[in-house]
Amino acid sequence: MDLSVTSTEFSTMNGTSAFVPAPASPYQGEIARYWDQEARPVNLRLGDVDGLYHHHYGIGDVDHAALGDADAGDYEKKLIAELHRLESAQAEYLLDHLGSIGRDDTLVDAGCGRGGSMVMAHQRFGCKVEGVTLSAKQADFANQRAHELGIEDHVRARVCNMLDTPFRTGQAAASWNNESTMYVDLHDLFAEHSRILGVGGRYVTITGCWNPRHGQPSKWVSQINAHFECNIHSRREYLRAMADNRLVPQAVIDLTAATLPYWELRATSSLVTGIEEAFINSYKDGSFQYVLIAADRV
Repeated sequence: MDLSVTSTEFSTMNGTSAFVPAPASPYQGEIARYWDQEARPVNLRLGDVDGLYHHHYGIGDVDHAALGDADAGDYEKKLIAELHRLESAQAEYLLDHLGSIGRDDTLVDAGCGRGGSMVMAHQRFGCKVEGVTLSAKQADFANQRAHELGIEDHVRARVCNMLDTPFRTGQAAASWNNESTMYVDLHDLFAEHSRILGVGGRYVTITGCWNPRHGQPSKWVSQINAHFECNIHSRREYLRAMADNRLVPQAVIDLTAATLPYWELRATSSLVTGIEEAFINSYKDGSFQYVLIAADRV
């Protein structure tokens, strides 16, 4: 499909105009509108800590010593900084699994959000990082941050469908989805990653998935779906779709226990959104899992 045929004009942060491809389906239009209108303090306040703006959750133990006394006047500020440290630790963990990346390589972040992981990837590897998102506002935000950091020649976000990207076949040394796979059909997604990856290239995803042993998505998973207007897949669906698209898993790591501290801390903050209970309960009862899957293109 050619998403550039029908487009609209979008005013960027610096006052220029950019042409935005029309969504390929009504659902994609709904998701684009959702993220164009999203401005939750939990995403912006955490990013304000150091200028890395993420759209995913955190892993690791809470540093209670860094938090200090809960009655202290600066406790909330320290809590926000700790939540941000945990979400950046999650991004670092994903990057750890990309394999050997050189300065001349190209990486692709599918569902790049406001671009925090792209910046981190460039800072670590020195390579080019391309991001795609359905949200024109997210892409503009990410590109503005890259400009402010002086890395716009290496880090770029664009508005397009992650199932039909403009990248050449075999162009990417590695690619990833960080909590964005629940918005697409997995077979279509992994077919596109398999196309853009060179043979031997690495694909990584960190995602929440419902546990097939539970039988069906639990009520908590259904609440998460409704809150984010998404469709969470089962872990079995990920592995089956990868196998069908020449992506061979090298690691499947359960991060459920590692992400619980983030959620339990966030539930005590001023940044609650109302979905914290569903995440905590579903992780604890085993109906929902947080996993990393790293797979090689064969």
